[in-house]
Formats: sequence, structure tokens, C-alpha cells
Amino acid sequence: MSVNATDPVEQTRPQQADRHRWRVLGICLVAGFMTLLDVSIVNVALPSIQLGLNAPATALAWVVSGYALTFGLVLVPAGRLGDDRGRGRMFLLALALFTAASALCGFAPEPLWLVVARLLQGAAGGMLSPQVLGLMQQLFHGRDRGRAFGLFGAVVGISTAIGPLLGGLIIQLAGAEDGWRWVFFVNLPIGAAAILYGLRVLPRDVPADRASSLDLAGVLLLGGGLLCLLLPLIEQESRRGTPWYLLAVAAVLLALFVVWEHLYQARGRAPLVNLRLLTIRSYSFGAGLALLYFAGFTGIFFVLAVYFQRGLGYSALLAGLALTPFAVGSAVSSALSGRIVHRLGRRLVIIGLVAALAGLMATDLLLAAHPGPAVGWVTALPLLVAGAGSGLVISPNQTVSLSEIDPGYGGIAAGVQQTGQRIGSAVGTAAASGLFFGTLSEHGFDAAIASGLLVSVGFVAASLLVAVAEALVRRHTT
Repeated sequence: MSVNATDPVEQTRPQQADRHRWRVLGICLVAGFMTLLDVSIVNVALPSIQLGLNAPATALAWVVSGYALTFGLVLVPAGRLGDDRGRGRMFLLALALFTAASALCGFAPEPLWLVVARLLQGAAGGMLSPQVLGLMQQLFHGRDRGRAFGLFGAVVGISTAIGPLLGGLIIQLAGAEDGWRWVFFVNLPIGAAAILYGLRVLPRDVPADRASSLDLAGVLLLGGGLLCLLLPLIEQESRRGTPWYLLAVAAVLLALFVVWEHLYQARGRAPLVNLRLLTIRSYSFGAGLALLYFAGFTGIFFVLAVYFQRGLGYSALLAGLALTPFAVGSAVSSALSGRIVHRLGRRLVIIGLVAALAGLMATDLLLAAHPGPAVGWVTALPLLVAGAGSGLVISPNQTVSLSEIDPGYGGIAAGVQQTGQRIGSAVGTAAASGLFFGTLSEHGFDAAIASGLLVSVGFVAASLLVAVAEALVRRHTT
């Protein structure tokens, strides 16, 4: 079973999908924006949730972490189901579930209801995400694929950075006590419209010609391993008791998963994850680079949001505005990167990583100079540079990483890569928050933010080393 492809999309994609692919992309971008936005937008709504529901700290922690946990757990199985049973069908099912879960969140009468609804919403988001990238891999090729992934990269950057701004604006308009409900309700009309439009333009599903049975043992081993890996990191983010022994359990379960997948495939059956994907150099290097970059990329927003609001007394709206330069830079450069990635390839990623690293280091140095309440203006330019660099990393890396993957495996390949990104996000946020709050207790907010950003700088530098290593290996083998 081959996972490489010279580009068979031209021969296999349905004519209807070809005619409507840019419309399909529009729905994919809307769906991706909704699911990624709900990772960050809820952070600024926590005080409103606490006021409106009288929620305890434990419930607030799970409102945030529960979404990330279930999102990461279902990515790989959902990607496999989409590849085998049809991405259009899975897309609509997941989008309907996500919209319904958003309604359940908004109508929550008490904290436990909200936590359970957030777990369901996260699972729906994790089901939806690999279908988005799988459809893009299926419907686009060549330069158009680079443009499509460039637009998706802009959505990633905007949704991550604009979440605090949009959440703060909604709460300011809707009121402190019930404003948090509208953070979820805004998904309802968007989701409903996307479902109705998707029924018209999504391509007809073509069943895969490989074995259709789902590898249940693989699902359980991978799910258990990821749960044991992510849970301690999420508990660390909430700064409660952390069951670190679960990391050892995670290592055992994930090792068993790899062994089982080899045995399962040797019997002539279709495993949950075709491990031959990892033998494709562009994909394996790209997945490792993305894991490290997201560890640095995600931690930025956590520590800066805490610093702006708790350290400087910024409102949620002002804190969001202070992070807007990053979002603007990321959106513009992501859209532009899609037009040139086919010419520069991973070299464009290296350029972006250098710019992102320079912007983050400049931000860290400026914050260490104690600029005071004017910090939002002082850091605007370096955050703009860091955001522009980030836009040259995420979508071009996605494009290059999936360039040699058969579109028939696009969903599972995207699911595996995004699982790595979720792990990286959890590791980076846990490390950044741990160093931030550890320094805060002894040296105050200025020292804490400078220390916290060092984590992001370190992970971005590590991802740059991976990109350079791949470039050297490629030069040596060609």
C-alpha cells in the first residue's frame, strides 16, 4: 500500500468538487476558524462565567482544558473515518455536533453542564479539523494547493490571536454576567449557514477501496496514550496537583500502539495510522517542526494575556488589542505565502522561523526593560514581525509536509500532524506558565513575562534547527 503520490488528484477528484472547490474552501475556512477560535476566546470569558454561574476554580480550569483534551484525542480516529467513510459526510456530522454543543454551552444552567458541553464541543472540533485539511488535500493541487493552505494558515493565525479581542468585545457589549453565553451563541448562525451551504457544494463521497473496519485496539491504545500524555500537561496549566506518573504510562501505551500497528498491518489489514507516513522525509520533518513550533507559538498568547490583564490591569478588550499586531502580521503573510511556497518550499519556512524568532526575542528584550503601561505600543512592532514570520511557517510547512502524501490518506496524515500540534501546544503552555508563575511569586510580573517568553523563544529556535537539518539532509541526498 503506497502512501506516496505524484499527484493523482487530477484523475480522481469528482467534477462537481472541481467546480465548487473554492466554495468548499470557504466553508472549510469558516469551520476551521470556529473550532480554533474556541480554543482561545474562552480564556477572557472565565471571569464572566465565574460571575454568571458562580463556578468554582476547578470547573473554570476544565472549561478551558477539557476542550483541548477531547479535541486532541479524536483527531486521528476522525481523520481515518473521513478517509474511509467520506469526508463530506464526516464534515457535516462534526459541524452539526459542534454547533449543537455550542448551544448547550450557551444555555448551561450550572458549571457541570458547561464542562460536559465543552468536552463535547472539543470532540466535535477534533472530528471536524482533519476533514477540513483532508478536503483541501483532496480538491487542490500544485499552486492552488499552496494558495488554499496559505488562506488556512491565515485563519489559524487570526483565530488564535484574535480570540481574546473578540471575546473581550462580546462581553463588553453583552454584559459581564451573561456576556460569556454569547461567546458560544455566535457559533449558532454561522454553523447553521455553513451546514446548509455545505449540503449544496461539498463533493460526493467516494468510499475507500481499502478495508473499512476500524482498528479499535489501535484507537484504544492511541487514545489512552494521548490521554495519559495530555492530562498531566493540562493539569499543570491549571496549576493544580499534576499526576506526572501518567507520562510513564503514556510512553508504554504509545509504544504498544506502534507495535500493534505493525502487527495489524502485517496481517493485511488497514491500521489506524499507516506508519509508512513517517518514512516520508518531508512529512516526518514537517510534523516534528510543527510540534516544536506550536509549543512556542501557543505559549506566547497565554503568558502575554495574563501579563497584560493581571500585571498591567488591562481590560480583556485592551489585552486583545495589544495582541492584534501578531494576528495582522500572520494573516497577511499567510495569504502571501500561499503564492510563493511552490517556488521556495521549506526555505520559506526557514525565513519565517528566523523572522518569528527575531520578533519574539525583540519582544522579550523590550519587556525586560520595564516599559510600564505603554507596553502595548512598545511591543506592537516586534509582535507584528513575529506574526509575519509565523504566517510564513504554519501554512507553508503544512503544504510541504503533505505534498508527497496520497490524498486518500490526507485526513489521517492531517490528524497525526495536528495531534502533534496539540501535544506541542500543551507542552509549550505548561512550560511557559510554569516558568511564568514560578518567577512571578519571587520577582514580580516584569521578570515573569521575560522568563515566560524564553520558553517560546527556545521552542521556536528548536523548530528552526529542525528546518535547517532537513535542508542539509535534502542537499546531501540530492
